[in-house]
Amino acid sequence: MHGTFVWNELTTKDVEAAKAFYAETLGWTFEEFAIPDGKYWVAKSGDQIVAGLGGMEAGAIPEATESYWFSLIGVDDVDACVAKAVARGATVVRPPMDVPNVGRVAIVRDPTGAAVGWMKGA
Repeated sequence: MHGTFVWNELTTKDVEAAKAFYAETLGWTFEEFAIPDGKYWVAKSGDQIVAGLGGMEAGAIPEATESYWFSLIGVDDVDACVAKAVARGATVVRPPMDVPNVGRVAIVRDPTGAAVGWMKGA
């Protein structure tokens, strides 16, 4: 799935309000998913996993002050893509790291200032 969007997640100031909103408007249910930096929930539509949701303390964009949706793109090699991106003017927000039971991820800010995650699934 190299080059395609593979995951979307909401980072929010009010997790419980966000969960209630998406449950009431889209019918999503939520299951807690253990992470080292706090709590994280996987959103499901029926039996299908559709997104993730977490608090600002573990957010993808450290300087963010408002809630936001964030996308990750699947890549064949996270480290190689980060190196290419930096060579072409990107900055690293979060260097490549392994997330247990998820895969390898990194966050870069492209030369226009947009942040995006790159991920190779486990």
